[in-house]
Amino acid sequence: MKTVLRINAYVCFALLVILIAGICAALAQPASGIKLNQNAFTFAAELIRQGHFIADHKGAWSEHRPSADEENEFIRAHGLDGYAKWHLGIDDRFPENTKRRYKFPYGDFKNVHRCGLLAVQTRARQYGYADIGKAAAELERAMKVQAGDRN
Repeated sequence: MKTVLRINAYVCFALLVILIAGICAALAQPASGIKLNQNAFTFAAELIRQGHFIADHKGAWSEHRPSADEENEFIRAHGLDGYAKWHLGIDDRFPENTKRRYKFPYGDFKNVHRCGLLAVQTRARQYGYADIGKAAAELERAMKVQAGDRN
């Protein structure tokens, strides 16, 4: 009888470990359907190629990021399609005709900001969006190359 109880205890323990491992794996996945906005990536790369970027310092994004009023004015002038080009992430949980759909801004509607790309990389890494983080890092590298051509 003791042997049966021990075997049952081992089986229960093994099932508990498997259950906990499954829960941990599920929690490690990004919680939402945010994906890379390929159009925004292409647009940002073109802006950098044309020299429309500011190679500012890490941490300056809070000062350079457009305010909600500036965002709304930009949307009035250029529509949500224009607004979407300034965000490296698309959240499929929200409708196309809403600001909430677009995540990971990187510029001020005129220039790509290095501090914006660094903020995107940090947040993307923090929340598990590797493709968005890699895209921001690639844009930052392109900015460094282009800045070297200016000098």
